[in-house]
Amino acid sequence: MLVENNVPLQPFNTFHIVAKAHALVRISSEQDLQDVLADPTLAALPKFVLGGGSNIVFTGDVKPLVLKIEIPGKRLLHENSRHFIVEAGAGENWHDFVSWTLAQGYPGLENMAMIPGTVGASPVQNVGAYGVELQDRFESLDALDLQTGQVFTLNAAQCAFGYRDSVFKHASTGAGHQAVGLKDRAVILRVRFAIPKVWKPVLGYADLEKKMLASGESNPNAQQIFDWICAIRRAKLPDPAVIGNAGSFFKNPTVSAEQCADIIARDPKVVHYLLADGSVKLAAGWLIDSCGWRGKSVGQAGVYEKQALVLVNRGTGSDGQGATGGEVMTLAKAIQTSVYERFGILLEPEPVVI
Repeated sequence: MLVENNVPLQPFNTFHIVAKAHALVRISSEQDLQDVLADPTLAALPKFVLGGGSNIVFTGDVKPLVLKIEIPGKRLLHENSRHFIVEAGAGENWHDFVSWTLAQGYPGLENMAMIPGTVGASPVQNVGAYGVELQDRFESLDALDLQTGQVFTLNAAQCAFGYRDSVFKHASTGAGHQAVGLKDRAVILRVRFAIPKVWKPVLGYADLEKKMLASGESNPNAQQIFDWICAIRRAKLPDPAVIGNAGSFFKNPTVSAEQCADIIARDPKVVHYLLADGSVKLAAGWLIDSCGWRGKSVGQAGVYEKQALVLVNRGTGSDGQGATGGEVMTLAKAIQTSVYERFGILLEPEPVVI
């Protein structure tokens, strides 16, 4: 186990915001975590878990001990009559894992292609796209309790999945890993997925329907859907390697049918989706766009020209010339204010602000 000091975090966050970790340990195995907890000095420090850095806005240097999760591995664990149970280490790149499952003949994750980040972060956020969420394919996970050093397993119910939400995003209100919240208390080691053996395409989104019409393919296979979604996301979203960003910056808000009807009466073109419980999900990008934010900037932080839901770093990020976390959050708060003033809806940011 090697403790690195004053580590630049710009390469480890997709916004490419300049910041440093006072101390950082790379975690490539469960034993590395046990070694951290066995060291009296390190064990006493507050800790910050860092995966792919795709859902983070740094507003300054990080004082807690940074645990950079790099646990590898992916395999078919076992199968039953209905599912393939596939396991991946927390440090695996999410998109690469999705691609691997298809190559191995386990389709079912293709709608979540090109979501940035790692496998270990996927349950924290309950990632999802184009009609499929992680909870739809989740079997269980193993995590380590940073207070006790014990490894425990959680099923879907215990993870308390919600829209971009889980037990890992809430502070503890009790003792042990049975506590209501596991934020800053547990580190995910590996995640298992239950992928149905009887594959059914998940379609129904306008962008996918356009791809079907353009291709003339009314019965696409999983690889075709994967390729379509990759193309759609590349057309809409900036490549973090070229333009720093954290993907979708705000959650799509959910409102009552009555609230939606009131908004439609004023803005008939509002993009909305009826949910099974009768509530309505609104497209946050449309709300932001309709308030005139597309292409606007605060300092080096801006709203992406092709998708108003994405905030970007317009600078290079080198030598401190890129956007700061403060600029990003100032822009985000200004967007929240204007959307609230026009629609009465307070947008909730997706990234964690550090």
